[in-house]
Amino acid sequence: MEWYLKVLKEHYADFNGRARRQEYWMFVLFNTLVAFGIIIVGGILTALTDTDAIMQFFVGLYIIYILGTFIPSIAVLVRRLHDTNNSGAYYFMSFIPLVGPILLLVKLVEDGTRGTNQYGVDPKNPNDEINEIGQPKI
Repeated sequence: MEWYLKVLKEHYADFNGRARRQEYWMFVLFNTLVAFGIIIVGGILTALTDTDAIMQFFVGLYIIYILGTFIPSIAVLVRRLHDTNNSGAYYFMSFIPLVGPILLLVKLVEDGTRGTNQYGVDPKNPNDEINEIGQPKI
């Protein structure tokens, strides 16, 4: 939950820097859980009360939630791509039918670049100085 709140509070529309795998996937996990939670609670309450007003309320709440988390979702994805030393434009790779989403998923699950890259310092070890070939600086 800490990673989810960090993305929403500290990095809401921050497309600069890098995001660790853990930050990205914990945000995705909790974002999915909250969205499904809204759907499930709304469905149960609608079924129990049999009124359209409750259904409309939860559909509205779901839409507001999705719109509210759209920008941070894209921002954390771009920062995750930056951690693997790729441009945020790699996101558009997901629009290639069949192959694109798989290639994007591979980029999102691979380990980030060790040390500083063109997008910033290593979020795992911000104080660890490593040169371009992965050897510690002396």
